[in-house]
Amino acid sequence: MSTVPGDGGDPHNGRDDQDGQDGQDTDLLAVHQSIAELYAAQGRWQRAYEHLRSALDLARCHRPVPPDPPDHCLLEVERLRREHARAREESLTDVLTATYNRRYLDHRLAELRAEPGGAALAMVDLDLFKDVNDSFGHRIGDQVLRQVVALVQQGLPAGACCARYGGEEFVLVLPGARTGAAVALAERARARIAEHGWGQLSAGLAVTVSIGVAQPRECGPARVTDPHEQLVEADTLLYAAKRAGRNLVAYRECGEIHIVRTVRSGNLTQFHGRDQFVSLDRG
Repeated sequence: MSTVPGDGGDPHNGRDDQDGQDGQDTDLLAVHQSIAELYAAQGRWQRAYEHLRSALDLARCHRPVPPDPPDHCLLEVERLRREHARAREESLTDVLTATYNRRYLDHRLAELRAEPGGAALAMVDLDLFKDVNDSFGHRIGDQVLRQVVALVQQGLPAGACCARYGGEEFVLVLPGARTGAAVALAERARARIAEHGWGQLSAGLAVTVSIGVAQPRECGPARVTDPHEQLVEADTLLYAAKRAGRNLVAYRECGEIHIVRTVRSGNLTQFHGRDQFVSLDRG
């Protein structure tokens, strides 16, 4: 039986060694490619280019590149992945309130198109927030925004989220919530905010919100299935709550706008109509 010189008599050793070397090359190639992608995601193009060149050399020569040993590369990949995950999270988070931002909301609305049943959307807006800033200062105003977010998020079920839409407006995304459940959740949030001890933050401070709740509608004259159109509907209903006197929740049912009224007993009653709305500014 012929053997490969110097292989100890085993004709397969040379092939096994080569296979092992090829496997290491393949692993290292994947590592360099991963590092290059992560650097590119951060906009660090020079470093990305360096690792792409290393990957290209491996692909051409089938041998490891000396400057970056595998252990070092793996540690670099892990570090970059953590940095990338943190940067992505920060890019989707509102700096002031630490809730999701408009970028995340747009992404979430796009996802809803493919989700069966969609989600209820609630547009939440602080009432007369300009007066808060003018009377108590922007530092207090910022604290109010953060506290409102905390109070709203207290009642959110699993899978739901809150995102800052802009200024003092926030959007609640409530997957799978039917009208009754979504309206009840919004009303509890409204009451929780109205009843909060704002005077502890600054004497004389009072804060309320108005909320418009919109459901996807598959049929009828006012058919709304696109999540962005649904958000416009929630905004329309929010405006109805403002016109009805603020510190209220509005929703639509059977083509009619309904305003939730809470009586002392805690039971929910309804008011609906259009002509009865008094004329008020949006704030």
